[in-house]
Parts: sequence; structure tokens; C-alpha cells
Amino acid sequence: MRCYVFPGQGIQRKGMGRGLFGRFPDLRSRADDLLGYSVEELCLENPERRLSETAYAQPAIYVVNALHWSAAQEDLPPADFFAGHSLGEYSALFAAGAFDFATGLTLVQRRAELMSQVGGGAMAAVVGVSGQIVEETLEQHGATGVVIANYNAPEQIVLSGSLEELARIKPVFEKVEGVRGFIPVRVSGPFHSPAMAPAAARFRSLLASVDLGQLRTPVISNVTGRPFGPDAREVRDLLAEQIAKPVRWTDCIRYLRDAGVSDFTELGESKVLTSLIDRITTAQEPAPDPRRDLIERIRREILQPEIGDEALGFDEDASFRQLGLNSIIYVRLARRAGTVLGIPVKPDVIFQHRSCAALADYLLTRDDIAPATAPAIAPATAPAVAPAAAPEAPPAPLRDHQDERVTALLHDCANGTLSVDRTIEAIRALA
Repeated sequence: MRCYVFPGQGIQRKGMGRGLFGRFPDLRSRADDLLGYSVEELCLENPERRLSETAYAQPAIYVVNALHWSAAQEDLPPADFFAGHSLGEYSALFAAGAFDFATGLTLVQRRAELMSQVGGGAMAAVVGVSGQIVEETLEQHGATGVVIANYNAPEQIVLSGSLEELARIKPVFEKVEGVRGFIPVRVSGPFHSPAMAPAAARFRSLLASVDLGQLRTPVISNVTGRPFGPDAREVRDLLAEQIAKPVRWTDCIRYLRDAGVSDFTELGESKVLTSLIDRITTAQEPAPDPRRDLIERIRREILQPEIGDEALGFDEDASFRQLGLNSIIYVRLARRAGTVLGIPVKPDVIFQHRSCAALADYLLTRDDIAPATAPAIAPATAPAVAPAAAPEAPPAPLRDHQDERVTALLHDCANGTLSVDRTIEAIRALA
């Protein structure tokens, strides 16, 4: 299977798109009319170094990506998936039919204007260590003004935050074992961080008035690492959230590989995404940790919808009481846990196991939902020795099936990509 990927901000340079503006004059003309200036001149001449400014760079990249997509339609075979990194997501959605060229450019221009209005921040890439080490280092050194903005590859993590905090922690990271670089990113603000929340809120208002078409080809969302669903409102919400939330590029590529994609083609003159994809696909996969995964699910899928983003940074061993929960919230959390995990959970369970870690341990060791692992009757010829202890089995909601296709379908159902009816139809078709 084949996926075309579109780069985002940071790849802008003088001369980009050369040879394509004349090949597709209609797109160039429409872009000039919408932007109010010559996009060809901007890209080829870079007057007053405007490509270094977000307000100019983002529309220019979107236009050049569209030119490369137009060329690809003439020169390359069809794609099975599209994906784009940050700003590149708009190019992917345009290619998939979510909106026409003009609508996409209007959105990108407004997005760029709103993001450029948030100053006082920057971004930097930490190369050589995992996201977990980056998170631990930030926490150990009290870098509350800096967050992870991009999970670009297993050992390339981009930080976003205030200039002062980034400058303070730069020498800290340079002393961390394994770090090969702390590299500034060519952007003009703290993108994909909580500082962008006001811009995201204003952009959400604009998106509400935009009609979105049905996607002809699946597009992977930066926010979830999964395909956008068919609900236009969900697409709008994710586009707004993307401004202030991390880009989960590693998750996007791993999903695509698991879906059967073996051919990734980066459209454009940049090979930045090609390099990242190579690192992701050749990296050693970490051993799965059901407990860590469940703690994260409790934070994201059970706590966050009820108490907001505070849940995402909540200490896994801290008491829920610190969040100021009342009895009604405990009831709602229990209902949500039952829905998310597919098992009955009573409010007093949430109350008694009053931290993410304790609740995860309880759920992983529940006897009433763990499958039996020992045979009911031993063979008559079995040796007279004590049976070996059966390995601890995870509860049903976390147990994978032998058929990987069924597992993938169930995961898509759990995260909302597929409806229950569609999932059942697909599993029956496999059978």
C-alpha cells in the first residue's frame, strides 16, 4: 500500500516550487487573488526575507504542496492514504477532497495569522533520546514553561515554550547521556503548546463556518495518530486542537505501517519527512507495557473528558482528591471507565483506588474479567508434579487476538474510527 506525505513549516526556502508555477498557472492565479500578492515572487525571490515569517511561510508551503500534488496526480499512481506533518495536514486534506484549493488556502492563511500573533516563544529539537527521557528531564529541572510539541521520531522530540526556558534547559539537555543535539526549529512561536490555545479557540470559530466534504482517501490526524473519521465536526475539532496539541508523527507512521503501507512518498523538494519515516520504521519497537498503556488511557480517555487537560500531566500516584472531585464526578468517571474499557466499573472502585496507578493495577488484576488459563481436567498420564503457575492474563479489553486484522478492527472501533456496525461487518467478512 502507498501513502503520500506532505511537509509542514520549516521546509520553506528561496526557490521552492521553481518549475511548477508555470506548469499550473490556474493554481498560481487563484493563490495570488486570495493572498493579495504574488506567491511565485514570494517563493522564488523571498523579498524582505518574508519566508521566515509564519504569516507568509504557511500559505507559501500550502501552495507549493498543492503544486506538487497536482504534478503527482499526473505522474504518480493513486495513494491509499495521505498524511501531513502539522501544516502539511491541510495539504493532505485538500488532496483527499475535504475542501477545494481556495478553501484550504483561506484556512491556512487565517491559521498563520493567528499563530503569528502568539509571540514570546520558540521551538527546539532534542535529538538522540526518547520522549520518556525528555519528559523526565523537563520534570526534574522544573521546566514548566516547556512542553513536547512534536514526537517526530523515536529519538527526535521537539520542544515548545518560552525563549527564556528553552535557553535555560539547553545546557541541561546537552549534558544528558545520549543527546546528540539541541537544535532550534525555524518557526517564530511556541507552536503546538498550551500558549497557542487562544489562537486555537479563534480558529475553531472560523472552522465552524466551513463546509467539509467526504474524504475520498483516508487521512491520518496529527492529534490522534489515527485516520480522521467521517464526522465533519470531528475533523474541525481536530484541526483546531492541532494548533495547541503535540504532533504525534511517530504514531501516525506506525499506524500506517500496521495498516499495510510499505511505500511512503514525500511530495515536494524536502526529504525531512522521508528521513523521519526511515528512523521510525527501522527503530526497535519497545516491549508493550499494558500497565503504562492503561495509565495513559485512564488519563486521556477517562479523566481528561471530565476535568480537562489537567489530567494529562497528573501524577499517576497522586490522589484524585487533588483534582477536587465530588461524588457526581466519581459516578461519571465510573460510567466513562465502563464505556471506554468495556467492563463494569462502580463509582466506589474509582473512589477506593484513588490514583491512576492504583486504578490501573486493580483493573489489570480483576479475576472476573481475566480469561481462564489452566485446563479444567489434567490428562490421566500427566506426571504427579505441581502444575506451573499460569501466567497472569490481561483483562479482556486489553487482550489482543491472534488474527492481527481483527485486532486492528477492534482498535479502530475502540478509538471511534469505525462504528460498531461497520466493525461487525468487517469481522464477518474476514470470517
